[in-house]
Amino acid sequence: MEFNQYPVNDLMYITNRPPLVFTEGDGMWMTDHTGKRYLDYLQGWAVNALGHSPQCIQDALLVQSKKILNPSPAFYNAPSIELANLLTANSCFDRVFFTNSGAEANEGAIKLARKWGKKNPNQAGQNRFEIITFNHSFHGRTLATMSASGKPGWDTIFAPQVPGFPKAELNDLASVEQLINDKTVAVMLEPVQGESGVIPATREFMQGLRELTKKRGILLIVDEVQSGMGRTGELFAYQLSGVEPDIMTLGKGIGGGVPLAALLAREEIACFEAGDQGGTYNGNPLMTAVGVAVIKTLLAPGFMQSVKDKGAYLRGELLKLTEKHGLEGERGEGLLRALKLGSDIGPQIVDIARDLNPVGLLLNSPRPNLLRFMPSLNVTVAEIDQMITMLSDVIGQIKK
Repeated sequence: MEFNQYPVNDLMYITNRPPLVFTEGDGMWMTDHTGKRYLDYLQGWAVNALGHSPQCIQDALLVQSKKILNPSPAFYNAPSIELANLLTANSCFDRVFFTNSGAEANEGAIKLARKWGKKNPNQAGQNRFEIITFNHSFHGRTLATMSASGKPGWDTIFAPQVPGFPKAELNDLASVEQLINDKTVAVMLEPVQGESGVIPATREFMQGLRELTKKRGILLIVDEVQSGMGRTGELFAYQLSGVEPDIMTLGKGIGGGVPLAALLAREEIACFEAGDQGGTYNGNPLMTAVGVAVIKTLLAPGFMQSVKDKGAYLRGELLKLTEKHGLEGERGEGLLRALKLGSDIGPQIVDIARDLNPVGLLLNSPRPNLLRFMPSLNVTVAEIDQMITMLSDVIGQIKK
């Protein structure tokens, strides 16, 4: 079928898309409407933790779809209970609220922190509501999460912003401390800033931030929508630093491709009252059954070590590529990594790599001077080698 036979104009314009319609996916590979295959290093922006259409997710969807889809959040359902138990048993948190997207989970975290601040006012008895976030951060596309984000230009797109989100600098503890006042209720950050170009918070900064927030009686919120669920080589990225936050959000990888996210909190922080939070589809058994299948795979013996090993291997291969082509290096954690190109050739690389024949390569350039890699956590060494070979050819072609 030709691309012009698809009525794509019926879809609302939100971004520039190439003339491709993907019809199938298997592991690290996708196939388009012409039958061409692509090695996929986006994986839905780190959504497909186990690759495209893994068997465990197919099985979970089939089995649960024959039982019950959505009894309403007014009632308990077994998969959501099982998934909540698995999350709390393997983290420092006690309570879980399921949502459909990372932005919704972050919106819930903001609401929960402000609710807690209202119940725990400052010394003058005044409500605390300000949440310190960071320049270049990304927390979602709702009005509140866009206001919380530090993405350049987002302060004017849908102005006026939601107030109460002063911005600090990542890995600069002094910049956080100088923003704390009697209205501050929390600090919220991504342990690895993804959209800004895969910039990890240092171990020392995370530890200092936890010490500072405890000292000043404010909450620490980690947005692990992109960095959680094994992506960094630990089940959760906060574990890299040995700290225990008060609130965490998860998304993307938790559902392995289906719309599922979560808000987690310690017992003493979980202060929502009836009617404060909800959602028609939240925690439905079809999606949470998939979440159970995903986390059980991640917790299987040896799986997380394999993520660490392949993250180290990918890092080494990107450094070799750097040396070969005179690039600026790489950075990241686990299987969330970036290649620093040294010039604004990222978009050009993305286009050329996608159009390679007979096999295309799907890459992401969140900043024009770098590439971001988000393969499935079960990517093979052979698939890393194939990507490196293809990328090296593209860079060599551009740098001729």
